[in-house]
Amino acid sequence: MSVLPACTAVLPGYLCGQMDILLYLVPSMAVAFLFWMLSGAHPAFFLLTAPGTLCHELAHFGVGLLTNAEPTNISLFPRRKGKVWELGSVTFSNLRWYNAAPAALAPLLILLLPIAVAAWRTGPGWHFAPIDLVLAVLLAPQFLSFWPSPVDWRLASRSWPWAVLLISGGVIYLWNDLLLGLVRG
Repeated sequence: MSVLPACTAVLPGYLCGQMDILLYLVPSMAVAFLFWMLSGAHPAFFLLTAPGTLCHELAHFGVGLLTNAEPTNISLFPRRKGKVWELGSVTFSNLRWYNAAPAALAPLLILLLPIAVAAWRTGPGWHFAPIDLVLAVLLAPQFLSFWPSPVDWRLASRSWPWAVLLISGGVIYLWNDLLLGLVRG
């Protein structure tokens, strides 16, 4: 019996076709969960999440450069802000409605790294090798750092005109036959 029909009953067909990639990433996600638990247990364990923090802040910085948000400062050293720790930050001097969302939500691009490694490693005839255990540990911090912080989401809300344009475009794309019928009819 094939697994594909059972999979498509639960998940979209595209995801079922990528099951090898998803299966390959499960150990990395488990290690990420372990890192998250350990980093909450003692401040010294923040070193386990430091590579992810570096990628998170570099994503902000890089996309900020590309979108003319003009990053002026990047901090990669943890510091206390009230009752919480700020692991890193990037400061922009030209954050406007057109570049706020791309610069603030740039860490979402980090998820492409584990997906690309998984796609590379799960080629035809793939099997787990010792290198895959090392890769699972190296990719784990990326799963902890790809989600934008609440401050990032607040900054991204400055780009609300993009949301209007994207929603309008989506409505036109999804209902183009209905809209064309109304215009012609």
